[in-house]
Formats: sequence, structure tokens, C-alpha cells
Amino acid sequence: MKPALAAAAAVVLGCLGGAALAENRIDQLRPDAPAMAGYGAHGVGVRTITLTQDDRVDVLASEDEITRAPRTLTAEMWYPAAEGTEPGTAYDTVLRDGETPTTLHGQAARDADASDAGPFPLVVISHGYPGNRYLMSHLGEALASRGFVVVAPDHTDSTYSDQTVFGSTLYNRPLDQAQVIDAMADDPEMAGLVDADRAAVVGYSMGGYGALIFGGAGVTEGALGLPFAPVQDLLAGHRAGSDSHEALMDDRLRAIVAIGPWGMNAGFWDSEGLAGLRVPALIMAGDQDDISGYGPMRAIFEGATGTTRHLLTFMNAGHNAAAPIPAPAESWAVSETLGWAPFAHYADPVWDTLRMNNIAQHFVAAFLDLHLNDNEEAAAFFDLVEVAHEGVWDETDGTPGADHTHWAGFPQGSARGLRFETLQPE
Repeated sequence: MKPALAAAAAVVLGCLGGAALAENRIDQLRPDAPAMAGYGAHGVGVRTITLTQDDRVDVLASEDEITRAPRTLTAEMWYPAAEGTEPGTAYDTVLRDGETPTTLHGQAARDADASDAGPFPLVVISHGYPGNRYLMSHLGEALASRGFVVVAPDHTDSTYSDQTVFGSTLYNRPLDQAQVIDAMADDPEMAGLVDADRAAVVGYSMGGYGALIFGGAGVTEGALGLPFAPVQDLLAGHRAGSDSHEALMDDRLRAIVAIGPWGMNAGFWDSEGLAGLRVPALIMAGDQDDISGYGPMRAIFEGATGTTRHLLTFMNAGHNAAAPIPAPAESWAVSETLGWAPFAHYADPVWDTLRMNNIAQHFVAAFLDLHLNDNEEAAAFFDLVEVAHEGVWDETDGTPGADHTHWAGFPQGSARGLRFETLQPE
């Protein structure tokens, strides 16, 4: 870092002065957070694991002919820890530029003993392009504390440190998500900890793209000819109605969460493909998203007619709605590599990131509790008036009155700026 940039960063930290920012905490909970945000009854353990699939197409090596090779994913695994586990760990990683180091701090304990109360449902967290396994670490820790095993892979060819041609991400993303479930199911050491028969994918941006395909939404014929499509017509493997796409479907996948899902804006789905989505879906979107486009994301919500789906809209938010961790302190300085401050990769111009993180934790935890644990009581968190600020607060001593329509689980007035919609299968 140049002296001028270092000085600028020091000024930022000095002005803000807060220990939480300097420590880059991912575990904070606002006083006005909704009921299912933050941490639950379990302590949290974390391990770094390696998942290898022996025989996959190597997109980068397939320019002249299809070449196959092992595909290895490094992943962070959060899990419910044994009773009495002391919290606190550090995650050493890099910023959006792929080189500036940063350290994140949370509640998980590195390599802690696992709880003996399992097996627990499996959640795959899938980052954007580019991203890495820590981009949604706030959600990984929070879900593990509520009784889920969470695996967040670094998607090879798609991370801050190894970003390469977009076609690799287009082809590999849903296959990587499937790879995680297969690996966890096949590992005998995970038998008492992980119930891979109850699985979900939470994907951000390109992770949402992959989750939609993995959940049944096959891509269009037109997508195969896009200039950034993978070589050797590989995307045809995810085409709607193809045998290969049907073979990707997995009965163990019970739900998906797609946050800012990319793809509809580039013509990757039509009515046929979207109607193929066969698992319940929760979509989160900012209505000012200039990457995935709010109109295209609404079209996904409206067109997925084969399943129950929800759309949570953050009014006036952009593409960074809900998913990324709060911007690390080091990201406030301009990166020499990027020519801009990576802060913009994490933050939203309007919304407080911590508030969005807490809201995402609430809805994802409730959604997965409903669909992976079959807890029907969680359905109350989705029976909401559409526009949050139109809800009426009529509650006395914790007992709702006849006119109470305020969003369930949210402290009085704290759901403003949100919209929630639900559509049932046709």
C-alpha cells in the first residue's frame, strides 16, 4: 500500500474510532434485529475442509477438446459445537482485489468438538463472482448456531484470488453446489453430524444463478450462444428439458435462497425454464440492483410457477443487499490493483449492511426451519402484509390485538423499507 493510501486508511479508522470496525466483526446484532437474527442455542465450531470430485470437465483446459480432471473446492464448514465451547475465532482472508489481507472476527471456535445432538440439516452457501467462502460468513455462523451444518466453498475460477473466464462459473456453479452435498453425504466422518437428505442452497448473485439451475430452472437455448458462454457448448448440460439437467436434480435439495440472483437479465431463463423450478424458493433483491436488475429478478419470482416462492425486496438497495459481510476496515482505502476502494463491493449507498445482514439471517433461518425441519410454526414469519410500513402495531404486554398486522418477529417500526410477496404454484 502506498504511504498516501495507508495514511488515508488510518484517518478513516481514526475518525470512526470503533473497535468493532477495526476488528471487522461479522457477529454483531443490532438492538432492533428481528427474532431469528443472530445466534441461537448452539455454540459454533468451524473447520476448513477440502472437497474433491475426481472426474469433472476442466473448462479452462477444454478449448480444443473436452478435458476432464479432478475438481477441488476449499470450503469453510460451520457446525453446532459441543456444549461449553468457548466462542471466538479469526478468519484470515483477502479483499475484493485478491491481495489485500484482512482478518475477520466471529463467534465460531476453530476445530471445536461437534455437538452430539445431530445429525443436522445441510446448508450450502455459494458466493458471487468474484467472491470467497467468507463473503457470507455472518450467515454461516448464525445458521450453525441454530442447528444447521453450513458449508461455504471457494468456487474455483471464481474467487478474488483465482478469478478467470466467466464461462467456468456459468458451467460449474450448480455442479459445485451438488458436489458439496455429495461430498458431505459420502463422508463417513460426517454421518453423525450431517443429514444431507435435508439440504438447501443459499446463493448470492452467481450463487443464486447456480441455485436456480440446481433447483430445476434449466437455461434457454439462446444462452448457449452468448459470447461469454463456456467453450464446447458445455452450457447445454444445463438446458431446460435436457437429460443432463434432469440428472442434476437432487431429491435431497429441499429449498433454495437466491440473493440478488444473476441471469434473467442476460436471457438465461424463459417461461419453460423457470416453471421447472421444483423446490420452495426465497428470493431477496434490492429494487435498485444494477447488476442483476430488479425487473429480471421479479420475473424469476413471477415465472417460477411450479413451486411456492417468496420475494423479499429491500427498497432503494442495490446489488449488495443482504448478502455481503460489513465492509472490512481495510476496504475503505483505494486499492492500487482495482483503482477504487473495495468498500463498494460490500456496502450499499442507502442501507446499513449490519441491518441487512440481520434481516437476511432472520428470513433464511425461518425459511430453512420451515422446509428442512418441517417446523410449521416458522410459517408465521412469512404471513405478512406486503408493504412493511403499512402493518399496524396493536400489541399490549406482548399479546397481539385484533388489528395487529405488523410483521411477525420485527420490533415495532423496524421493518420499514421492506416488501414481502408470496406466490403459490399454479
